[in-house]
Amino acid sequence: QVPVVESGGGLVQAGWSLRLSCVISGRTSSVYAMGWFRQAPGKERELIAAIDWSGDETFFADSVKGRFTISRDNAKNTLYLQMDSLNPVDTAVYYCNENDSYRVVVAGPLSFGSWGRGTQVTVSS
Repeated sequence: QVPVVESGGGLVQAGWSLRLSCVISGRTSSVYAMGWFRQAPGKERELIAAIDWSGDETFFADSVKGRFTISRDNAKNTLYLQMDSLNPVDTAVYYCNENDSYRVVVAGPLSFGSWGRGTQVTVSS
């Protein structure tokens, strides 16, 4: 694992949007996959979106499909999550992570042994 810093969370009203960012340090090339995960109160951490090194392959959990968009800027070593049509069930701490293998990322959070601090997203009704 390498250091990651998530940002962009906050408190918003249902139906609004947020854009999260994740800056990844310690990588000397951009050939790695990344993913967004979240953990809501009382629930397990879950994968919600993933993207391979080129952006050609992406994954979205059914709960966010059509509302969230994952993208990356390899020149900036940054991962983004555009979240639209937010609702209270999206309230969670959001984390990013990375791995050489896209398959490892889409396998879910148990693939990773370390995490950043995450960023809190709270959606009011």
